[in-house]
Amino acid sequence: MQTKVISTLQSNTYAASIAEAAVALREGALVLFPTETVYGVAANAADPDALRRLRELKNSAAVSQRPFTVHLGRKSDAGKYVTGPSALLRRLSRKCWPGPLTMVVQEAQPERAEIFRVCPREQQPELYYEGRVGLRCPDHPAALELIGQLDVPVVATSANARGQIPPTEFEAAYNNLGGKVEYALDAGSTKLGAASTVINVHDHQWSVQRAGPIQERTLRRLSRSVILMVCSGNSCRSPMAEYMFRNKLAESLGMSPEELRAAGYEVLSAGTAACPGCEASPGALLEMRRRGIDLSPHRSQPLTIELIQQAERIYVMTPEHRAMVLDLAPGAAEVVQLLDARGAIMDPMGGGPEEYLKTADRLDQAIDARLKEFVDEDRNW
Repeated sequence: MQTKVISTLQSNTYAASIAEAAVALREGALVLFPTETVYGVAANAADPDALRRLRELKNSAAVSQRPFTVHLGRKSDAGKYVTGPSALLRRLSRKCWPGPLTMVVQEAQPERAEIFRVCPREQQPELYYEGRVGLRCPDHPAALELIGQLDVPVVATSANARGQIPPTEFEAAYNNLGGKVEYALDAGSTKLGAASTVINVHDHQWSVQRAGPIQERTLRRLSRSVILMVCSGNSCRSPMAEYMFRNKLAESLGMSPEELRAAGYEVLSAGTAACPGCEASPGALLEMRRRGIDLSPHRSQPLTIELIQQAERIYVMTPEHRAMVLDLAPGAAEVVQLLDARGAIMDPMGGGPEEYLKTADRLDQAIDARLKEFVDEDRNW
């Protein structure tokens, strides 16, 4: 068999050549392609003959019993394979894809998956094994362009026989598979030069199956969604906002506030000029009690670089607070916003119950708008 080589450096013919390879892949061809980790070889999982050939390339009976990893051209395509994605799966796909992370995901009802609108149901064992499916969205423009043009399921494996080292150079990959595949995309060396990290994801839990470029400590950080509320003393506005946001988030997700942390959600507050360990102000305690929220467990804490770095979103009360956050951590500019997009929420300290009521009403309205943004971000793949 003659393998057609497509160079990703030839920009004048690249798009047309990728489109040609995608059509061939859909019709049963095997395609050698680059990712950011290693070179892989792809097949249409809806085509039994293509999968038979892919297994023969791996040259091992051991792999014949389990599906290959599904490769996605867009992170949102994960929804075609998982009918009830957990918040953790959505969060990691949003933060880590495209990227060197393979997620092995539980799926209790694979027969209901959207992918079977375009894939014969008898091919289900080629995608799911013991109620699990492996998903990966590679961070390489050639891979995304190739796979993104197809509506059929694309599975892939490293471009080597079992027992050999996965190739990170086109020359090595071509030496393995040249003459055995119809198309080969030449992108030179891969960016990372190591196979992807593989994790098992089940509900709100995850575990590392294979170590790789994304380290476990990084995954621990990325698997959490931390919201940080910031004011001056961390005794009025930010603790009220913290407790209100936490209650509203729990309600929107159908959880108790105590269950949020186990699900990877954490809502915190801090002050740019706070003394550690102080209680909430009497006015804040009274207003929250009037709204059915117990603010008595709150203890103030000063804003730190560590708190800023772990936060996915930081909501401040005034532009001055934003400037102070960025003074500590200039790289946090993209995650720091006014809680109320309409303008500053001023400090009620020193005012009476009516002032705290007005402030809490402003917080309540602003939180409703921000909460919708936050929840929709994970729901919209």
